[in-house]
Amino acid sequence: MSPLYQKQHLQIYNSLSGTKEVFKPLLEGNVGMYVCGPTVYSNVHLGNVRTFMSFDMAFRYLKHLGYKVRYVRNITDAGHLEDDADQGEDKIAKKARLEQIEPMEVVQQYTIDFHNILQKFN
Repeated sequence: MSPLYQKQHLQIYNSLSGTKEVFKPLLEGNVGMYVCGPTVYSNVHLGNVRTFMSFDMAFRYLKHLGYKVRYVRNITDAGHLEDDADQGEDKIAKKARLEQIEPMEVVQQYTIDFHNILQKFN
């Protein structure tokens, strides 16, 4: 039995051209997804979760169509400054200082929280 993606073509909106285009992966039958994860200096909120739910839905649909999908999501644990300029205090370092704990304790606490929240959304 041939994969569903060979019979049912997925169309994706190309914001550069302003048109819908048939999705064609670089390697037939294989799709790679990279999603930028959270910077773990506080609890995630619904706005954060919306991003991950959207990409999870795309991941599941691509698998449903028969694609082999490699889904990679990072967790940023350093280097996120207080403002957009190249100055300011790292948010994780600031949180650690305020809570009087080590920066990696902040990272561990909020990484675990992030995974627990996502698990609740299945």
